[in-house]
Amino acid sequence: MRRPKFQKPTGMRDILPEEQKYFRKIYDTAENIANFYGFQKIETPIVEDAELFIRGTGQYTDIIEKEMYTLRTKGGDLLALRPEGTPGIVRAYIENGMFNLPSPVKLWYFGPYFRYERPQAGRFRQFHHLGFEVFKERSPIIDVRIIQIFYNILKELKFKNLVIKVNSIGDSQCRPYYRKLLVSYFKSREALFCFNCRRRIKKNPLRVLDCKEEKCQKIVSQAPQLIDHLCEECHAHFRGVLEFLDEIEMPYQLDPYLVRGLDYYTKTVFEIIEDRQMVNVIEETENKEEKPKPEPLSLVGGGRYDGLVKLLGRKDTPACGGAAGIERIVNLLKIKNAKFFQPPRAKIFLAQLGDLAKKKCLKLFEDFRKANIMIEESFSKDSLKIQLKIANRLGVNYTLIFGHKEVLDNTIIIREMKSGRQETVKMDKVVDVMKRKLKKS
Repeated sequence: MRRPKFQKPTGMRDILPEEQKYFRKIYDTAENIANFYGFQKIETPIVEDAELFIRGTGQYTDIIEKEMYTLRTKGGDLLALRPEGTPGIVRAYIENGMFNLPSPVKLWYFGPYFRYERPQAGRFRQFHHLGFEVFKERSPIIDVRIIQIFYNILKELKFKNLVIKVNSIGDSQCRPYYRKLLVSYFKSREALFCFNCRRRIKKNPLRVLDCKEEKCQKIVSQAPQLIDHLCEECHAHFRGVLEFLDEIEMPYQLDPYLVRGLDYYTKTVFEIIEDRQMVNVIEETENKEEKPKPEPLSLVGGGRYDGLVKLLGRKDTPACGGAAGIERIVNLLKIKNAKFFQPPRAKIFLAQLGDLAKKKCLKLFEDFRKANIMIEESFSKDSLKIQLKIANRLGVNYTLIFGHKEVLDNTIIIREMKSGRQETVKMDKVVDVMKRKLKKS
């Protein structure tokens, strides 16, 4: 029988060593900013009760209807691989009594999420989100602070041409009336919509505003705008958001049809896009044809969700948050050929000859680690000639040579690679000697 050829599942990917630097850079940048703004890291399980997302994210959202991975345990429980972060954070907030903490409660997270969707450029079935959430704070300044945090992270990552799209989708007081207006407008034009939108009109009409089909967008562009039908409280809150954005000179655009794809949002919703970036990289043709105009690319999305904590079992609690798609950011960093700080290279190579020398070198290698001195080695090679070739390729300044004679004499040879000069020092002095040499070089 032929052995099976194992491959990664459809829509999944390996994050190879050369790509890890991008993930590490994003994480480190987010961690530094999170610490500055007083956010604490939280991690929730990769699997949760499926009902948490059905109730929290929304039964008629695409995530729940089409994209959520579910599994039945041996005990009969229905669990789901988490498709997004916020419901799990809210569950942890309630279950762990975090509502007893001083206001506001500020949390951030970074991790993998899962959605069964059609794999395409920059979209995977396992992907990573970076998120920030704030609980127990009603002021519109918190909405702006969440936006500001993501904006600052992207600026730290050298993104340019960032634009914040912002809207208010009201709350349970004013949205029902707008929903009736919207359904009435859509019903008279129902036959012109795509299949998905005709279904959404019955179940979740606000999602029609989010459709990317060109024929649907033309109809939506003439639809009633929710911002014209906000109640007094929502109107005052949104005005506060815009005033704070003006105060800190954030480059925002009012988008009256921005709704986001999740049911729990109330009042403020936002996206941060990088304008003039292409969704798919289009290479120049041989005859230098003009490239198509790049489409805006959404990097971050979020908003306020004042009703979610109550929906999941606790009393009314104002909350606001957002999440960034890490794979999309990584892809753009690659396109930009972003240059990040590289860790310092080792300037010393440890060459050894014979089994006894190898055994002694293991301890010596640890002595250099404890002294915080980077050092390279090739313990699997026995030939000094081969090891010196490796040292040359690595571009080290010094090679330490340790053979049978040096083991017996308790000494080690220091070879200066550029000049070829050598000196012999006592084994127990070599770390201090190399410290001095590295300071001079």
